Amino acid sequence: MKKRYYFGLREGDDIAPDEEGMELTIEAVQEEAPRALADMARDTVRRHPRGAGHDMAIDVRDDDGPVLQVKFTFAISRHRN
Repeated sequence: MKKRYYFGLREGDDIAPDEEGMELTIEAVQEEAPRALADMARDTVRRHPRGAGHDMAIDVRDDDGPVLQVKFTFAISRHRN
């Protein structure tokens, strides 16, 4: 059954809420959220190639509240010069 799901983007302390949403099944949501987060992570690596730490998440909700969250942390720890 399709429902309207909203994909809020979180990067560090910045939050970009989704006010439009998408009509999907929960199975499609579980595929789309990680794919969208992978795109966010790729863009972050391009913007910050030296590896400043970044926490990213996609918070998915429906009209009744939170449904799932997908998280990703990007950090580089350099051990030698």
